[in-house]
Amino acid sequence: MAMATIARRKASTFLTSRNLYSNTTGLKYSFFIGSRGFATSSDDNDVVVIGGGPGGYVAAIKAAQLGLKTTCIEKRGTLGGTCLNVGCIPSKALLHSSHMYHEATHSFASHGVKFSSVEVDLPAMMGQKDKAVSNLTKGIEGLFKKNKVNYVKGYGKFVSPSEVSVDNVDGGNTVVKGKNIIIATGSDVKSLPGVTIDEERIVSSTGALALKEIPKRLVVIGAGYIGLEMGSVWGRLGSQVTVVEFAPDIVPTMDAEVRKQFQRALEKQKMKFMLKTKVVSVDTSGDTVKLTLEPSAGGDQTILEADVVLVSAGRVPFTAGLGLEKIGVETDKGGRILVNHKFATNVPGVYAIGDVIPGPMLAHKAEEDGVACVEFIAGKEGHVDYDMVPGVVYTHPEVAYVGKTEEQVKSLGIDYRVGKFPFMANSRAKAIDDAEGIVKILAEKETDKILGVHIMSPNAGELIHEAVLALQYGASSEDIARTCHAHPTMSEAVKEAAMATYDKPIHI
Repeated sequence: MAMATIARRKASTFLTSRNLYSNTTGLKYSFFIGSRGFATSSDDNDVVVIGGGPGGYVAAIKAAQLGLKTTCIEKRGTLGGTCLNVGCIPSKALLHSSHMYHEATHSFASHGVKFSSVEVDLPAMMGQKDKAVSNLTKGIEGLFKKNKVNYVKGYGKFVSPSEVSVDNVDGGNTVVKGKNIIIATGSDVKSLPGVTIDEERIVSSTGALALKEIPKRLVVIGAGYIGLEMGSVWGRLGSQVTVVEFAPDIVPTMDAEVRKQFQRALEKQKMKFMLKTKVVSVDTSGDTVKLTLEPSAGGDQTILEADVVLVSAGRVPFTAGLGLEKIGVETDKGGRILVNHKFATNVPGVYAIGDVIPGPMLAHKAEEDGVACVEFIAGKEGHVDYDMVPGVVYTHPEVAYVGKTEEQVKSLGIDYRVGKFPFMANSRAKAIDDAEGIVKILAEKETDKILGVHIMSPNAGELIHEAVLALQYGASSEDIARTCHAHPTMSEAVKEAAMATYDKPIHI
């Protein structure tokens, strides 16, 4: 069957599932279903996008490419949203820089590369990070000009379902009219009771990306993606890092077996974990920050001291000041905007994408939302399957995964097989002396259809996309196993794990 035919069939199948979206955690989200239509007033724009983050700017560009007159409104004054300005991009820049330093101090000598001394120039490291951000934000502005997207810098709020009032960053006010308005305002840091973020000693991820000196003791509240990544940055540079997590496990969406190996890897890097622990209060009156802790289930309290505390307990939809109540847009108890399968809200002509709606709060998910939403507005068919959205933790080793965990497969009562392959048996990993990790593949027992793939390794975030494509087209583990992979490469471990799933691997 031709791939285009398969794609159309998959899109058609998805679009008949009007009541549910699902994500990689196995949770189901209900969406509002109702009648839809374009606003009938005479408006200046076909599409107005509120928010210039990954979802918003991609939606704006796609809309313009489809021939729709488009305006994008962004309050920050620079495009790219949290991800590019104070999230994904700067954190990856610091993760790479700190990894280079760690390699220089811990691994270079064994490869025959020796230095008399190695030191951290933190201002230079921050400068490299800021340069990357600046270049990329300017690049998006260039794409806007290329695609003729009108860019308005300011804070937008609804006046009516077809009008947005913008308080411009340079003063004054502009009213932007549109037949279709897309809310793409992203998310914000989830606050904790009794913990006030000052971005100096108690910081969010934003402050953690701009510390002026390396803290001797860093406490991270929350063992999710962001907390572990930022903990890794400062741990590599010399901080004593302690992660405090209310839940019994780190990264709850991760496969349990891989999670355990991942936690051991981080502990070998001297990262400490206090699981099943909650923060009762924080005292900043002295020279150090003192956290009062107690077991999540209750019990004796203890004091933990730190120089800097990173609050990384999750994120919440950002809709403050948008005027959703004014136009009657419906939200759920968590503040997420309810949309149907076409990303339309209950208000005709108003749509929402990305972190403000249910589903994984990931930049690449928001981008897919943006493209699909605009395609629907243009009268085409859009498609996003949240079961096929990969997750990546950009520590070292990285952890990447797509599809279902073994726990989810068991809970669904599916008969399955598991194939695993350690990177200790991978030629490329051994050659570069970086062989910690594993590939784990889950497949349906009867059909061999791949259900989930989990990778812990260097560059796992790059390796996972072979698995994403395989799941997208309903491939079997044998399909991957019988596909020639170049030697020597890290990706051979994926092939071997696939061989282990449907038959037997060669190299273990």
